[in-house]
Amino acid sequence: MRILFLCSRHNGLSQRAQVLLEELGHHLDIVEVVHGAQMEAAAERFRPDVILAPMLTARIPASIWRHYVCLVVHPGIPGDRGPSALDWAILDGKRSWGVTVLEARDELDGGPIWAYREYPLRDASKSAIYRSETTQAAMLAIQEALERFQSEHRPPFDTDAVTNGSERPLCRQADRQIDWSASSERVLRHIRSADSAPGWKAALAGIEMYLYGAHREGHLRGQPGELLATRDGAVCVACGDGAIWITHARRRRGLRAGDPRHNIKLPIADLLREQLAGVPELPIAAAMQPSLPTWQPIRYREHGDTGYLYFDILNGAMSSAVLQRLLAAYRAARARPTRTLVLCGGEEFWCNGLDLNAIEAAPDPAQASWENILAMNAWVREIVLTDDKRTVAWLRGNAGAGGVMLALAADCVYANESVVLNPHYKGMGGLYGSEYWTYLLPRRVGEATARLLTESLQPIGAARAQRIGLIDGVVADGRALVALDEILAPGNRTDTWVLALKAKAARRQEDESRKPLERFAEEELVAMRRNFFGPDPSYHVARRSFVRKQAAMNGDMAVERA
Repeated sequence: MRILFLCSRHNGLSQRAQVLLEELGHHLDIVEVVHGAQMEAAAERFRPDVILAPMLTARIPASIWRHYVCLVVHPGIPGDRGPSALDWAILDGKRSWGVTVLEARDELDGGPIWAYREYPLRDASKSAIYRSETTQAAMLAIQEALERFQSEHRPPFDTDAVTNGSERPLCRQADRQIDWSASSERVLRHIRSADSAPGWKAALAGIEMYLYGAHREGHLRGQPGELLATRDGAVCVACGDGAIWITHARRRRGLRAGDPRHNIKLPIADLLREQLAGVPELPIAAAMQPSLPTWQPIRYREHGDTGYLYFDILNGAMSSAVLQRLLAAYRAARARPTRTLVLCGGEEFWCNGLDLNAIEAAPDPAQASWENILAMNAWVREIVLTDDKRTVAWLRGNAGAGGVMLALAADCVYANESVVLNPHYKGMGGLYGSEYWTYLLPRRVGEATARLLTESLQPIGAARAQRIGLIDGVVADGRALVALDEILAPGNRTDTWVLALKAKAARRQEDESRKPLERFAEEELVAMRRNFFGPDPSYHVARRSFVRKQAAMNGDMAVERA
């Protein structure tokens, strides 16, 4: 079918839907829209069989839905209406939630129901649930709705019979407000209901901020609101019966005029520098296995001859500081007596390359960009030149730009079946990219496919990535770790492992004789220097627009369907 996507933003859920429907052979046109006139123009141009709105906050006008079946994905159970579905579900402590595909009508979220799916609502942030359970349920519901449209052309459900939700208003800061004397579980729930947008508004050390990234702390205690400790840019805050870690914040007030940190989501310690004087730093080694809950973004675990390095970094954005810690953790893991080292990334994102927020907030964004790409390259180089272990990248979450190239530095690459990859840079103001991509990508897929991937600026799913050789295999989401262990175990046998290391060394020597590894980086960095320091400001304009647009979406009136 010809399917028109109408999106307020082509986010992770809509990209996953694009991948799914293209795999099924449908012809798609994807349009980001703000108002009805843009929707009318898109429908007139494309003449679709059906319209799908996987992530749309604007109302579809009657001039469209009277002529086309318009299927809207709503992140709530049947009958739920309003712009803050997940916010309220988390705040209310619901044990299950769902996704509904319904037909557009004048009443927002009130049309006939074509499909729905429910799922257990786990203890996690709104963004984590949206990117995992909500997205997976949406894919099943979208596929079911489209199959029914093709076969019946009418909605199958008696809406009144399946409806058990209700209309709820926009969830505002006043609806989320509690103070630090509340239990840590209540504070966690309130912060998580607003994460990733608009953030939970609260005061710390007398400074009003919007808080994100809340995690339990099982040991530290103090007076409610007291700053107890810092760790890798996060701050531990005392609650009524315990404490929690806060990783990120936005600060809109109290900064001097022109401060580049204004209203950008950053590690919270970067926004409380003066207030944290005398607050102890409590580092935690990646290999430490704490007995009580705490925040440990970089973790190393072993299972037999295999080491697993996890790195849960907000949005997969790797700042220079984060990369320095990751390189140190990688070297420590490499020194362990294992045969295989698996890079596991995070559950939501594996890696998305440079930390554009940190760069935008720096006094000199060009210099910060340069230092960030050098730090990325240092880790990529370390992985490529690892000659005493088999290295594996396990993409549990989505990856983009330099994050995809980082994964390709490993000997083997596996991805969960739901993963979406964006192996390109140019959408960020013509950024050329580095991370040795001109070596790593063509050696996997060939020059022609490498050019197509980097020029088309399109997402690809794990299945297609395997077909074209970008990755080595796909593992089922529900049993990914078990499946990966089964795949990797034969390679840890002594004879197989020794042969693999010999073959790896021979290939590296052969590649080096053709063109030294460092020459690839040198050529890439010439282009990157032009992007960062040259007369064309396209990269800086695009980065600033991206970061500031995200900040605007995080405002008090932010509507969260992404």
